Amino acid sequence: MIVFKKSKGIALTMLFLILFQAVFSQTFVKDLPNVIVIMTDDQGSIDLNSYGATDLFTPNMDRLAKEGVRFTQFYAGAPVCSPSRAALMTGKTNLRAGLEGNVPIPEHAERSGEYGLPTEQITMAEMLKPSGYYTALIGKWHLGHREQNLPNGQGFDYFFGHQRGCIDNYSHTFYWAGPNKHDLYRNSEEVYYDGQHFSDLMVEEVKQVINHRQDKPFFIYWAFNAPHYPYQGTTKWLDHYKDLPTPRKEYAAFVSNTDEKIGQVLDYLDEMGIADNTIVVFQSDHGHSLEERAFWGGGNAGPYRGSKFSLFEGGIRVPAIIRYPGVIPANEVRDQLSMEMDWFPTLAELTNSKVAADLDGKSLMPIILDNKKESVHEVVHWQLDKYDDKMAQWAIRKGPWKLIGNVREPIGKGEKIDLDKLYLVNLDNDIGEKNNLAKSDPEKLNELLQLHTSWIKSVRSEMKQ
Repeated sequence: MIVFKKSKGIALTMLFLILFQAVFSQTFVKDLPNVIVIMTDDQGSIDLNSYGATDLFTPNMDRLAKEGVRFTQFYAGAPVCSPSRAALMTGKTNLRAGLEGNVPIPEHAERSGEYGLPTEQITMAEMLKPSGYYTALIGKWHLGHREQNLPNGQGFDYFFGHQRGCIDNYSHTFYWAGPNKHDLYRNSEEVYYDGQHFSDLMVEEVKQVINHRQDKPFFIYWAFNAPHYPYQGTTKWLDHYKDLPTPRKEYAAFVSNTDEKIGQVLDYLDEMGIADNTIVVFQSDHGHSLEERAFWGGGNAGPYRGSKFSLFEGGIRVPAIIRYPGVIPANEVRDQLSMEMDWFPTLAELTNSKVAADLDGKSLMPIILDNKKESVHEVVHWQLDKYDDKMAQWAIRKGPWKLIGNVREPIGKGEKIDLDKLYLVNLDNDIGEKNNLAKSDPEKLNELLQLHTSWIKSVRSEMKQ
């Protein structure tokens, strides 16, 4: 009897502890903030009103800026789609994330042996799941096509969107070198919504994920394919911009259509009463395109030189905003240098999630909460392209000094210009990067060159390349 009573008491105590832990854990999970990361595609450095555009209508993107913190020296991890997304998803430079350039289409992947974001990398979704998050990707993936490289194999509970780099917004077909490929999926199932604009489909999917919460916080990575070509703003917005010249007119219509869809989701958060408990992050993946399929332009980098594919400022300096009412200050600006990789540890801090110690990104919370703090980065690096290190385009920035190697600069209509192999600028004195100081300041040139050489050597050693 004594043994029975003792065992019964222990059992009751253990049951109480289990129930307490379950209730406590559930309460903690329910109290965690929801997270929506919005990434636009090929949006120019100043192409919303709060960043200087005077010919666009972007009230909802600007609403995020008014209700949150806007960054003026925020850099994409790369000036092209896949490596930029790899930096966002992993908190690492694209090289350390294992992605040097754009992911090839599946038909070419086997030949090249390049399959996308390596599965051993911890994605933002995989970082948040242990904290109890329901994870969803709505929109563009472009980080690999094998089953293990697709969103459901990289930590996302739910995926609706396209696997490749761009689609027609009405037929949802990838038009490139043939054969043309229908590219719209719900998880692994191909789905058809012919004639429905992809942006409208995405809004409904985002709402469905919000409704699917089931007492779990949600993480939504909302990856727009806009204003990436093909420019397909709706008739409403094409009429609104009818007096603008081509290609600004077509580009502007797609930007404002995107802004309208963001507004619909922000309004829905308000309707559901969860806006105050939802972190919203916004950024463009890199600068605007000067490709033929983009009518040789349309976007605007303002005072910055360069565009998509270039490591001049116009290719990598992007609009970026974070809103979290009651935690993040409202209607404030931060001028400190910040990086795309920084969202990973910033969101980890805000959600009490664990991260590895080997990230390149650093939490932005110190500068978000105190504008007098210095940038969390002393030196930052870029390198991309599927070339050896002697040919790859790279850049390094330390303070106001920036050095670009193997410079590339698209200028539209397929034209090319000759550029020096090494290009050194002081951004405090030359924000337009017009004057190459490589010959006039060899000491600074050598300092940055040595820093880059040391960095790339350490990365190659780490990646065993």
